[in-house]
Amino acid sequence: MTDPQPVPNPRTPETEQPPRTFDGFTFGSATAAYQIEGGAAEGGRTPSIWDTYSHTPGVTEFGDTGDVADDHYHRWPEDVGHIARLGLDAYRLSISWSRVQPGGSGPLNPEGVQFYVDLLDALSAAGVEPVVTLYHWDLPQELEDAGGWPARETAVAFARYARLMAGALGTRVHTWTTLNEPWCSAYLGYASGVHAPGRTEPAAALAAVHHLNLAHGLAVAEIRDVLGADARVSVTLNFHVVRPQDPASQADRDAVGQIEALANGAFTGPMLEGAYPERLLTDTAAVSNFSFVRDGDLALIHQPLTVLGVNYYSTTMVRHSPAGDATSDNSGHRESAHTPWVGADRVAFVREPGPYTAMGWNIAPDALTGLLLDLSRRYPDLPTMVTENGAAFEDTVSPDGRVRDVRRVGYLHDHVAAVAAAREAGADVRGYFAWSLLDNFEWAWGYERRFGIIRVDYDTLERTWKDSARWYQRLLARRELPAVDDVD
Repeated sequence: MTDPQPVPNPRTPETEQPPRTFDGFTFGSATAAYQIEGGAAEGGRTPSIWDTYSHTPGVTEFGDTGDVADDHYHRWPEDVGHIARLGLDAYRLSISWSRVQPGGSGPLNPEGVQFYVDLLDALSAAGVEPVVTLYHWDLPQELEDAGGWPARETAVAFARYARLMAGALGTRVHTWTTLNEPWCSAYLGYASGVHAPGRTEPAAALAAVHHLNLAHGLAVAEIRDVLGADARVSVTLNFHVVRPQDPASQADRDAVGQIEALANGAFTGPMLEGAYPERLLTDTAAVSNFSFVRDGDLALIHQPLTVLGVNYYSTTMVRHSPAGDATSDNSGHRESAHTPWVGADRVAFVREPGPYTAMGWNIAPDALTGLLLDLSRRYPDLPTMVTENGAAFEDTVSPDGRVRDVRRVGYLHDHVAAVAAAREAGADVRGYFAWSLLDNFEWAWGYERRFGIIRVDYDTLERTWKDSARWYQRLLARRELPAVDDVD
């Protein structure tokens, strides 16, 4: 979001503030199907766009694929054991669409559905609430071959899939999340091409934005039609906190507005307000006339939500560029000759001051506080939940086998404190999910970037708790923010 209000530094000496407590708050961790499951050709599963993309030479680091990943498909009982031992209140997972509905059409695949039934039942038996994301970027390849997200029929297919899954999983799911980060699906998948399906078509990216929005609205309606009006339904958006390089420059502030409309307003506008921002339509007029928006679409998209999922990792700084010299989006999602920022050819992206994670993302927990407060002011009747937050660092395994990831512990500490600061200032934030439970396939970066609080040895697939997992376990057990060095 734009220009968050100044907030207190969440990491002040503990003698200067009372302990941060979290009674009645949900703590969890999150994963995504293609990143951890493996079993790519087992149990009736068919290829998704990420299977096709990752097998394309040169598009992922070292040619890595998700064929095996963490082998969660076979090792899920062990992973549920880790979840239970951590003491998580909730676990956020995603469904592999092509595992449960091969090809993205027709009846459900019983073997694929049973995998998730068994997993959800085990989570519930361990006292863990399942938060299920229906789409975390792994579109069945057949639907991409028919046009992908730029095609309206993909949204219709998604609604049918959502209805079938609501019927198959029912009350086993605590909270349904329709989409994860549609910004990535649309702009990285269809504009810059650094995510699957790897297309570089700006007009198609804008059509994908709309059809992802439409898919969300249709799916919410289908889930509630099957499970009743009280079904808990959400969407997860990766909000961009955009800042001007020169706050005194009107041109730089205007650049912020353009990126804000593309990044946030393109989704919050129709989903939460029932309209696309005029700024978005004006700025992209040379690329698309938005004729793919049909009468009645915005009403279908604008569905009431139980909670809004917020993914946050870093901030974004921009400046006006008269020469249009924006050659990089500075996003950490690998470089491309094509920008994800459709129509923003006079916006340049500026590297934020450090420190940075291994993704090259700056570490700014205060901006998370500001973001949550901004959302609470804009949508006062809609609770939020931080559905992803975490950091990739170069972990080292000590001779004693321990991973002392002090930087990740510090990152988690400061961002949980930032959430507490937002709550203390009046934001209705209901939960926090650490990304990620396990090291995993990090999309175009393959296995080179590690976000997990649990280490995975990709040769043996052995799981090892990092110090960040030990720290997180203490946080959950005590409901009070532990010191950074409280890991023994």
